[in-house]
Amino acid sequence: MAEYEVVHSKSPVFYPIYERKADLKHQTHYCPGCGHGVVHKLIAETIADLDLQDRTIFVSPVGCSVFAYYYFDVGNVQAAHGRASAVATALKRACPESIVIAYQGDGDLAAIGTAEIVHAANRGENITVFFINNAIYGMTGGQMAPTTLVGQTTTTTPWGRRPVNEGYPLRVCELLATLEAPVYIERVALSDNKNIMRARRAIRKAIELQRDGAGFSLVEILSPCPTIWKMTPTEARDWVAENMIRNFPLGVFRDRRLAMPGNGGPPQRSVAEVLGLTSPSLGTEAPAAATPTDTREWKMKIAGFGGQGVLLLGQILAEMGMREGKEVSWLPSYGPEMRSGSAHCHVCLSSQRIGSPLIEHPNVLVAMNEISLRKFAPSVTPGGLILYNRRTVPADLGVSNVRLLPIPAAELADQLGAAKVGNIVMLGALLELTGALSFATAEAVLQATVKNPDLLALDLRALQAGRDWARQLPREVR
Repeated sequence: MAEYEVVHSKSPVFYPIYERKADLKHQTHYCPGCGHGVVHKLIAETIADLDLQDRTIFVSPVGCSVFAYYYFDVGNVQAAHGRASAVATALKRACPESIVIAYQGDGDLAAIGTAEIVHAANRGENITVFFINNAIYGMTGGQMAPTTLVGQTTTTTPWGRRPVNEGYPLRVCELLATLEAPVYIERVALSDNKNIMRARRAIRKAIELQRDGAGFSLVEILSPCPTIWKMTPTEARDWVAENMIRNFPLGVFRDRRLAMPGNGGPPQRSVAEVLGLTSPSLGTEAPAAATPTDTREWKMKIAGFGGQGVLLLGQILAEMGMREGKEVSWLPSYGPEMRSGSAHCHVCLSSQRIGSPLIEHPNVLVAMNEISLRKFAPSVTPGGLILYNRRTVPADLGVSNVRLLPIPAAELADQLGAAKVGNIVMLGALLELTGALSFATAEAVLQATVKNPDLLALDLRALQAGRDWARQLPREVR
């Protein structure tokens, strides 16, 4: 009698043990009959067959797909709801040799992520998107999704989806196929073994195309959701075959190679080249960033009206910090008005890595108007510094335990002949009073960014004017 060896094992692309639940370390969390487990297996088999495990980055957004990082032993990044294709774009551009996979559900990709997927496809980003379409929001309670069928009941369409009220189901493959850039778009289904094999071939092809640098590919997978549909696994598969395929026809919607104009995209420059720290024509390595001499952490909030150069002042400080080898962050906040609306920004300068760009309690506040002074002064840390754009401070401000210094930046700028350089006057005073960054760096940043010679000369005079004003302040208040 012939001897047979039966081998049944999971792909090496999966972790040996799943850590999500202590009592279920050898199985996924997915419901019986759910399509996610099947798709996971097909993706893992392809990654293993093509020997791409060490190059793959999996992007999982919100929804049932979010837990993929518990199962795939590859690079994993968790994205905000709907943003997987945007995150995948950044990862692929930063790590072009990687295989970047965005794994998204219908509520994620076709609702909050519509803009991201359309523009990623339109740019022809060399990423692979697997779109799990089960026509409903599975994780959050069974609400109507963009792909919910007409007449289908959900928690938010208890009488069934009505086109007159909720519109028609969104057909993503057909939508994206109208764009020029995508190279491969196909819709498959998990309704039976034959269609699962078709899904396997589509998944493999999409990943191979990315490996070969072809461009954007998307595979839409019609998938059962037995628990939320309130069906048995067998009934759910039948429902995919009898209802979903009729509304979402299977097939290949795009399969072509496309030569993108522009010689493969814009030239890539290093950070040092962008900052003017090296010349590519010299053929030399960029010099190492200077080691910061000031090791204090500066948490600055700069606030005022739109048009006062509030955000620009923050950008200049951030670039100065980079040039001096600091860790930096710059976070703007502004209203809808370009002029006279409220605006402020957060700037952090540190010798250590920065945990968050959001600053709730600054140790430096630059207030370019009284509204900003009154709003943000109470949040300044004890011992902090407040620079106020006037000759005097309001008598009723009621802020203690901080240094509050009036700097008439706007007035000094007017004396120089241009009110718009008031922010640079304030920069000069700020550098003199804190010592956080050097004047030489400020001058270098201005010379690199201001191309008009007359305006550059005015900015340099404004910088010195702010410095001189701060120097003449009594030593006991400085």
